[in-house]
Amino acid sequence: MNAFTTMEQSQPAMERIVGDGVRAGRVVSTAGAQLIVLLEREACSLAGVQMGSLVTVRSPHGTVYGVIEGLSTPMPLQPGEGEELKMAEIGLLGEVRDRAAGGNGIFRRGVSRLPSLDAIVYLADQAEAAIVYALPNRQAVSIGHVHQDPRVQARIGIDDLLCKHFAMLGTTGTGKSCALTLVLKRILEQSPNGHVLLLDPHGEYGLAFGDRAEHLTVDNFRLPYWLFNFEELTEVIFGHEKKDSTAEIMHLRELVLAAKMNFQGRPRDAAWITVDSPVPYTMGDLSRLLETAIGSLDNRTNLPIYMRLKSRLSALQNDRRHAFIFDTGFFVSDNFGALLGRLFRVPADGKPLAILDLASIPSEVLNVVVAVICRLAFDFAVLAGQDLPLLLVCEEAHRYAPQDSALGFEPAKRALSRIAKEGRKYGISLGVISQRPSELDATILSQCNTVFAFRMSNERDQEIIQVTLSEASPAMFSALPFLANSEAIAIGEGVPVPMRLRFADLPVGERPRSSSAPFSERWQTAGGDETQALERVVEAMRGRKAA
Repeated sequence: MNAFTTMEQSQPAMERIVGDGVRAGRVVSTAGAQLIVLLEREACSLAGVQMGSLVTVRSPHGTVYGVIEGLSTPMPLQPGEGEELKMAEIGLLGEVRDRAAGGNGIFRRGVSRLPSLDAIVYLADQAEAAIVYALPNRQAVSIGHVHQDPRVQARIGIDDLLCKHFAMLGTTGTGKSCALTLVLKRILEQSPNGHVLLLDPHGEYGLAFGDRAEHLTVDNFRLPYWLFNFEELTEVIFGHEKKDSTAEIMHLRELVLAAKMNFQGRPRDAAWITVDSPVPYTMGDLSRLLETAIGSLDNRTNLPIYMRLKSRLSALQNDRRHAFIFDTGFFVSDNFGALLGRLFRVPADGKPLAILDLASIPSEVLNVVVAVICRLAFDFAVLAGQDLPLLLVCEEAHRYAPQDSALGFEPAKRALSRIAKEGRKYGISLGVISQRPSELDATILSQCNTVFAFRMSNERDQEIIQVTLSEASPAMFSALPFLANSEAIAIGEGVPVPMRLRFADLPVGERPRSSSAPFSERWQTAGGDETQALERVVEAMRGRKAA
């Protein structure tokens, strides 16, 4: 009787505890969090013995769970030379402790005692896999199934996902937009009074959520200039020429403060008002103050400065592309509360999600608009004091918070970084979506405690992901370049264990408009609407109407 048979006969209770999983082999080596298993001949032909498969093995205090991270034949033989040894490397995930050892039947990460040599290893069955991927005693939603077994749901914990930020990273076309839509839909199904703002740079989510979302565009939403702090306002007015416009900026600061102090009904001693205060003032008052300053100039050497400033302000007011900032109608009213309520869905009124369509915003002011929104979101959360938890989802985040400090608009990056680093304390969560993680600010990415990594083709992006997914096994990371569409590696606080999952399919009518252009179809025939499309584009570029 060999040791293998003795071990099997001496542990009849173990087989009953483990369940009806198929026996795979026995432990022949333990090293840290990894086991080396000698596979049985019959097990080698089983479909379940493959990379990523879940296994169970008994320890002195309970059932230990692991995943197959490597398969090998240490000493290959030619046919007819004998029977080869087949080995499996098992990475340990966690355990379910026996009730006699103080356990409660719930899976937990970490292993208190490693399995001993010759312990029997089994392929986990469906019920055992469900124990590992469940999130008991937590608010959770199902978003698909685990890669190893389509019968086992992949679940995420809502509070764990949102309290500590999350990221979805992957090459374009791998399913990030559909995955984000699915996750938000599942969460909002359980949270009808949520407060979610999605920054949509391509206008692709407008129809994905139907009547459960407030769709904000440049046609139906205004972000008035008086909400901008002075740094943001000067970026809009002067852009890249700020360094050469020091004198104009100095005079503009005095004029803006005076216009805020002169606003109708405002007490003259409102000393709390600064040039950065989000209080209304009219462009008419600003222009009149500017004209008065020009008319009272004793030293005519300053006249060119004021005239350049006047010209810039006039050009912005007359540019219809900037109407959502500068066109506030004939009268300016203090609608700050209503604007925040609509933007951050307070109250939700059956629409817990606001989608801000950024596609029609001129590129030269896009980063400034994002900076304003992110700054308002953080200030809103701080002053609400966790009474109104808010989720801000930022698509194409690398555009607004680039790793290269010479790119983007620094206040936008600063606002997003502040949310990432301090948001948890105040009840504001950040969702970061990016196809180029290597171009995204590392500080922001490091604060995302749940990461969904989709297929990556760029080597530098893969390196960033590998650092981010340090908790995942090398075998799991090695699958990153070969993931199918809608597949991802999920790791972090929001999932029970690092796992490879496939997101559930969305109905066609509920998918974001993120598909590629049908080149071959469009180029085969000249459609009769091409001329009309050209005219529409021209009108939009002139700012007369949206494309």
